[in-house]
Amino acid sequence: MTTSGSKPRSSGSGAYYSRPPRYDRMDVDVVGLAGSLATEARGTNERRVLVLAGDRQRGYEALEDVLASLPVPITRTTLVGPTDELRCEHLPQSTAGELLGTTRDVVAIDCHEQLRPNALGTVVGTVDGGGLLVLLTPTLADWPDRRDGFDESLAVPPFALSDVTGRFRRRLVETLRAHRGVAIVDLDRDKLVDDGLTRPAPKLAAEASSIDAPADRRFPAAAYEACLTADQVEAVRAFESLLGEDRDGESSPDAPRAVVLEADRGRGKSSAAGLAAGAFAADGRDVLVTAPRFRNAREVFDRSIDLCETLDGVAATVADSTRIETSTGGRIRFYDPTEAVDRLETADAVIVDEAAALPVSVLESLLAADRIAFATTIHGYEGAGRGFSVRFRDRLAESDHEVTDRTMTEPIRYAAGDPIEAWAFRALLLDARPPVDSLVADAKPDSDAIEYRCLDPDALLANEVLLREAFGLLVLAHYRTEPNDLARLLDAPNLEARALLSDGHVVSVALLAREGNLASETRAMMYEGGRVRGNMLPDVLTSQLRDETAGTPAGIRVVRIATHHAVRSRGLGSRLLAEIRDEFESTVDWLGTGFGATPGLVDFWRENGYGTVHVSTTRNDASGEYSAIMLAPTSDEGRDLYDRHAGWFVRRFAAVCSDALADLDPDVARAVLRSADATPPIDLTDREWRVVAGAAYGPGLFDVDPGPFRELVVRYFVDDPDAIDLTDREERLLVTRVLQGRDWSAIAADLGYPSPGQCMRALGDACCPLVDRYGTDAALEVRDRFADR
Repeated sequence: MTTSGSKPRSSGSGAYYSRPPRYDRMDVDVVGLAGSLATEARGTNERRVLVLAGDRQRGYEALEDVLASLPVPITRTTLVGPTDELRCEHLPQSTAGELLGTTRDVVAIDCHEQLRPNALGTVVGTVDGGGLLVLLTPTLADWPDRRDGFDESLAVPPFALSDVTGRFRRRLVETLRAHRGVAIVDLDRDKLVDDGLTRPAPKLAAEASSIDAPADRRFPAAAYEACLTADQVEAVRAFESLLGEDRDGESSPDAPRAVVLEADRGRGKSSAAGLAAGAFAADGRDVLVTAPRFRNAREVFDRSIDLCETLDGVAATVADSTRIETSTGGRIRFYDPTEAVDRLETADAVIVDEAAALPVSVLESLLAADRIAFATTIHGYEGAGRGFSVRFRDRLAESDHEVTDRTMTEPIRYAAGDPIEAWAFRALLLDARPPVDSLVADAKPDSDAIEYRCLDPDALLANEVLLREAFGLLVLAHYRTEPNDLARLLDAPNLEARALLSDGHVVSVALLAREGNLASETRAMMYEGGRVRGNMLPDVLTSQLRDETAGTPAGIRVVRIATHHAVRSRGLGSRLLAEIRDEFESTVDWLGTGFGATPGLVDFWRENGYGTVHVSTTRNDASGEYSAIMLAPTSDEGRDLYDRHAGWFVRRFAAVCSDALADLDPDVARAVLRSADATPPIDLTDREWRVVAGAAYGPGLFDVDPGPFRELVVRYFVDDPDAIDLTDREERLLVTRVLQGRDWSAIAADLGYPSPGQCMRALGDACCPLVDRYGTDAALEVRDRFADR
């Protein structure tokens, strides 16, 4: 950015926002204030916030004057709001995520109709050093008490909009008033509340420090000389591991490699990825780049072309907006994530930018690449939230890839200590953390130091430490926690929080939602295909499973539960669930939960009295897993709800397994059936029993009539697992062949059988104890006939 008036106004894509001033009705010099903020921001390489509070039309008039006075091109300005009021780029708050990976000099967000915390978190990170974030808001004193479009999303049945509170915005207003670098203009009262100027002491001009390229580098020296911080040098250096053999020569060049580059916004991770991509392409390699959208990866392409242009003997051509080709035979191509999955084999290296914004299932598919790098943001919960950190990192650790991790902490786009970063982190709790390990290391579920507490929203507002510990634990432990959830925690009438505290510090926390108790009109609307917010379990049971009465009983759904990592596996989570049950069981009909199913999670809930009633037939975009719904009845009405749905579940599960759930993890299938408290009948004819017993003990074949085997296998899994002694491999064989109908050869390979024939014989052996336990006289007659042969 340059000083005001130093560039002429012009037309075209690089034009400046210009028009005759029209907002001259105020004594407050908003234009002069904005100019002073911008000058100070440029001088310190920091950012500033300008709050225009009051009448919406006055706010836009003042904003237009401000934009006309600043030497900022239209292409570097974005308005985030409901309508296209200005001539610059416009996005609604619902699609603010498209700005991820981009930078702007001025971003304005219109908060009059609604404020989505997720959108605010995104736009703050988009503002470049020296830039301004402008908030158009109602009068700050009135804003918390107004209900807006986001509040409407919190008013879930049976609650009304009047039940939603304004605690989140009250806290937000307090942070705006308290933090450095935030200017506030009261448009209605024509008053300057705070000029936002920090008036830093003059600094001596620091000598530019040069970046030395590592002596044992494998990328061109120019790739390192283009770095701005030591962090960037180490990040670019990490990408060298994708070239193959380590410098010490110990690892096989054929071993799959992965790089994980994590950073807060503004640390230059995309630039580092771009320098690495340029180095690969200059070496004649084929680089595939993917991100949620191309605009998110624009920085990668810009830095790549910049590097190639500095290298002797390398000419780079921009073939089109998403493709770079080099004279050395290299290329850099961008594809959308789903298309990128189909093109992995053609690439020498794959770079995934803004990885946290992609579904875990897509990230898992991308792991088919032998050389891949993931660049992701630590704070901000882009897109899928913490799916990358919480779920995908486990998948990566289980893969064959040798992983190189780097974390970048030095800011590049703005100076360290930027007051707006500090404000955003506090306002949205982007850096919230659970208590340090040493404070909770001795926590045990039966300790006298453990206290069960209701985390009342007013108490959380009054105790910042408690709020940060509780929310920080939810953030780090769950892949879907995001800034919107902070507002839900503080304002949503259907949500409550409970926690276990050890000597006053949060060691386990649960977010609870009140569901059900719906009016007949609402239930009928759900049954006829309508959606009802905030009632996830009744909605699924009604709309998908066709039970119009499912929304009648009242329930508590455990939306999130998290235990401090330093004290997991001690029983604290189970203690918290037991306390919740004791508190609510006399006032609700059921307790429930829904989550991306893994064997361990299903077993945890089963051990705490919850049983499976449904498994989704599509994978969750965020977790990449099929979701399980589990219930624990607490009344007769809740027991009726559970019994009929558990019964339906076990009766239909075999059919669904051979269709929509044909790729369900067999260990998940075993776990969900074991957790279903229902006993399906085995209704086989004598002929069907002879088929089963003949395949188990005689020369019969499973493939002749698989149907009878399915009833038997489902009954086995829902019965007492200790009644029949089958190995884990035998149980997986029953799931994959009998229930899912997978190919014999594939099953033999997956389960380690020497051949399909051996796999077939193993299935017969596994069926023998099932015939012994459940078989009728017809079955036992066949068994006895062949048993001694």
